[in-house]
Amino acid sequence: MGDLIKSGGGGLIGLLHSQNGELTMPKPFEREIFLFDTYVAGTSFIEGIEELEQHLNEGDKLDFFREPDNKYDSKAIVIKTDNGVKIGYVPRNDNVIFSRLMDAGKLLFGRITSKKGYGKWVKINIKVYLQE
Repeated sequence: MGDLIKSGGGGLIGLLHSQNGELTMPKPFEREIFLFDTYVAGTSFIEGIEELEQHLNEGDKLDFFREPDNKYDSKAIVIKTDNGVKIGYVPRNDNVIFSRLMDAGKLLFGRITSKKGYGKWVKINIKVYLQE
């Protein structure tokens, strides 16, 4: 039990104290939990998608943003690159549960698994993850 209360480096108190003597708590481990395979919908409506496609690579992280005021779909989730460039949406068939998770404060994101350009249409396959 004596090891738990030592403030010198070894025990629990040493773990909780930083170099300058302040009490700090270790940060919990963040996890990426895989949820679903899908694709980016609406790429044919993105101006300049042909040029943008060259800069999209497998493994790239994609940010998700809710768009509840979307006039076509109140559950819409916009997909953007890490530079904030919109590339499309989570498909309507897939967004009901994802939008509920996001509305409850959960952080969702995607990663590109493959892509193929077909002129003004680009097929971008993604994996959807929950950041926990």
